[in-house]
Amino acid sequence: MTAESGPSADGVTRRAAGHAESVAAGRRWWDASADEYQAEHGAFLRDDGFIWCPEGLDEAEAGLLGEVAGRGVLEIGCGAAQCARWLIGRGARTAAIDVSRRQLQHARRIDDALGTSVPLAQADATRLPFADGSFDVACSAFGALPFVADAGAVLAEAARVVRPGGRFVFSVSHPVRWAFPDAPGPEGLTVVSSYFDRRAYVEHDEAGRATYVEHHRTLGDWVRLINASGWRLDDLVEPEWPEGLTEEWGGWSPLRGRYVPGTAVFCCVRAS
Repeated sequence: MTAESGPSADGVTRRAAGHAESVAAGRRWWDASADEYQAEHGAFLRDDGFIWCPEGLDEAEAGLLGEVAGRGVLEIGCGAAQCARWLIGRGARTAAIDVSRRQLQHARRIDDALGTSVPLAQADATRLPFADGSFDVACSAFGALPFVADAGAVLAEAARVVRPGGRFVFSVSHPVRWAFPDAPGPEGLTVVSSYFDRRAYVEHDEAGRATYVEHHRTLGDWVRLINASGWRLDDLVEPEWPEGLTEEWGGWSPLRGRYVPGTAVFCCVRAS
């Protein structure tokens, strides 16, 4: 849950953080860190790949979205739109949104290099700029949901724009990780805080302005939010660390991956 880069932080705390503060901090942080993020992780993600998490779970093999050819798919919190680009390559009609202008500029950079064209919009995930029932499927790979104060609003918006019977699949840091330090080594295997402490993780500058905000929900919280937002939870995937993957990503590492789940992928179906 610790930011890897971005604006320098003069302090870290756990406290309540509302919608406006969370969105503003997220936009500033991702605008400032997008260059470094794409340089560090771009090869792992691939310009037209669909990787759900640092464990390397690949949609090409996992098939969590089902058949996408000929279907309308929305990527929420797309970053440089790697997942949306993969979907287009599989015949989907795809759109993608992100709160960060700089991340979307990287999406355009990759489009220019590959000769692709992902339809993009800069938007807050709690206010999707699409009509009701515009899509068959929505997805989000570590996008938007961890960084908003009201995850239920994002889930409700996704339910609004996805047709009944459609799917929404999203990945977030596994909630149990919040009880452990966000460190890849042995120190990351010792519980240091309460799993039930739902206060946000906030990095702030010397003036006290939030520079990074991430929100914690327990597994039970996520299930209740999903069920209350027009979705039915169909599956919960907890990817295991694969043999042969040696790359560390923040607090994700081969060591921790042997003992502690790093990612939760929620697979939801839109209620009729």
